[in-house]
Amino acid sequence: MTMCITVDRAHLDRVLTVLQQQETPYLMEQVTKLCPDLTDDQVFLAIDYLTRSGQVCLTMDSNRMYWVRAARSSEIRERCPLPAAHGHVNTN
Repeated sequence: MTMCITVDRAHLDRVLTVLQQQETPYLMEQVTKLCPDLTDDQVFLAIDYLTRSGQVCLTMDSNRMYWVRAARSSEIRERCPLPAAHGHVNTN
């Protein structure tokens, strides 16, 4: 059984806004708590897309914990599309 998770521009904007409000990194799990209106899967897919498009930075520490923060303007690169294997993102 295949399940489709969709994330639209509103979800992307919601996650990005939360990360931009604070200039501090968050554990991936913390971001889901900051966006209680989104499912964990929607937050993960949004972070995946925003990372691939250069709008957020994702790092792994020595304990293999993932940290995410909004990218600074000097770090933002040209957007790239999300591969279909990672889910569907509607950016319209």
